[in-house]
This record gives sequence, C-alpha cells and structure tokens, in this order.
Amino acid sequence: MYTRKPPTGGIEREDPLATRLQTAGLALATGIAALAAVIAFNVHLTERDIADFETRVAALAQSRPAPVWDPTSKADLPEPVQRYFRFTFPGEPPRYRSVSLDASGQFRRPLTDDFNPTTARQVIAVGLPALMFSATTPVFPGVWARAYDFFANGEMEMKAKILSTLTVVDERETPELNEISLRRWLLESALYPAALLPGGPVRWEALDDHSARAVVSWGGMRSSMVAHFAPDGRMTHMQTEVDGDLSTPYHGSGEHVARSGYEKVDGQMIPMEFTISRMAAGQLHPFWRGRVGQIRFD
Repeated sequence: MYTRKPPTGGIEREDPLATRLQTAGLALATGIAALAAVIAFNVHLTERDIADFETRVAALAQSRPAPVWDPTSKADLPEPVQRYFRFTFPGEPPRYRSVSLDASGQFRRPLTDDFNPTTARQVIAVGLPALMFSATTPVFPGVWARAYDFFANGEMEMKAKILSTLTVVDERETPELNEISLRRWLLESALYPAALLPGGPVRWEALDDHSARAVVSWGGMRSSMVAHFAPDGRMTHMQTEVDGDLSTPYHGSGEHVARSGYEKVDGQMIPMEFTISRMAAGQLHPFWRGRVGQIRFD
C-alpha cells in the first residue's frame, strides 16, 4: 500500500490568535510610549513654571531686605515679643533678603484622611510678602501629585497635578485667596524671623504675658495671627482667631502651626520641626507635619 506523506515545504499558515496578540502588544507598547512622552513633556512644563515662580520671588526679594534692627524700638514691643527676639537673636539680628528651604514629612491631601510621605521646597522673600511653595506627594506606587502655591505682588496662584499632568486643583487670585496667601507668609515667618522685626510689613499688638498678635499689611490687604511664646521666649505656635472652612479643595495657609526643634542657623534660632493644621470648632486637623532639612539665607 502506498501512503502519501504531507509536504515538508511550502507556506505555513499564520496563527490568527498569535497575530492578534502581537498586534495588541505593539499597540500597547506604542500607547505606553506615547503616554510616557506626554507625561515627560508636562513634567518639563510644570518644573519650568515652578522655577520661573521661584525666580520671580527671588527677584522681588532683592528690592527689599529684612528690616534693620533698631534697639530703641524694643520698648514699644509687647513683653513676650521682646523675649522672643532675645531668644531668637543671641547677637545682632542678621539682614537677608530671601530664604530657601527643603522639608520632608507626612502630608494629608485636602478632604482625605490618610497621610503620605512628602518632600517640599520653598523660596520666600523676607522684607515683603512673597513666596513660592512646591511639593511632591505619592498617591500610590508610580503615581504622584505635584502641587505649588505662588504669591507675589498681592496675587496668588495654586495648582495641583497628578503625574504633573492632570490638573486637579486650579485656583487663581481672589480677594479671599490673596488674603489667605498673605497669612501663609506670616504663618511661615518663624523660619525667617528677621521679617518680624519692627520696620517691616509686620507690627505687633499686645495681648497677654504669653501671646501677642502679629499683623501683616501689604498692598491694601491685612491678615493676622496670634503668636504664643514659652517662658524662655521661643515661639511655640501661631493660630488664627477665626475658624477655617474645612470643605475647601485646598488647605490654603492652614489656621494653626506648631513649631519646635530650635537650632542655631546663621546667628538666629530657627524651629526645624513643624505641624501645620486646619482649625475649626476648637479642633485641630493636622495636614502637614515634618522637619526642615536644609535652610539657606540670602
């Protein structure tokens, strides 16, 4: 009996499933590459904007240094503020125009409960209210939020972007937000205490033996916080005298800041540890707690 063998040569038929999988894999790889390119481009744009805002703050700072300390003005200050300056400036208060600092810690995004590790950078003018704050917070593995707050010339801008690309917070200047940003500059002022000396944008009002009201006025705006001091003069915390609105999609300045971990830096005592909170109905709601890693005075 003769049996015909199948041909060993000729054209092999393609597996349709394998072809579809190969095509899908190629499309997926192309999509991932395109998405990565979009994210990389937006990272570049976001970092460029942040750098431009920092440059603007630094340029404004050059026009107005911190006030010159006049010893004769000491008698006009509330007693707890006098103690604060004696503690903060063991010698002659230094003069500088701006401060830049890096901080790290735990941050809670608005309207959420969980804290995530966060790194932040600030560039702040000292003789006039202007600042730039930027931070990076992981959302979940491989995904981050990039946020910044800018305030200068009495106007603010606030953004937060997922992957530096998808904008989730976009707030522009309004009278209320401008005032909140002015208060933000005051809330951070223990990090650049020369800004609190007489002759600058801040004046002090007496309250009692352990606290005083700091009032900052600039560009027709006014904001204030009550500073509290320990017996040795160190500032322990600042807080507003009005409740905050906890329903906003942003934290703004917060209404309360606690300071500790004082260290001597460039001839002045600087609190390196902080907790910033929202405050309402007598309750504190912390959202940013951490430590200053590096601080530089110009």
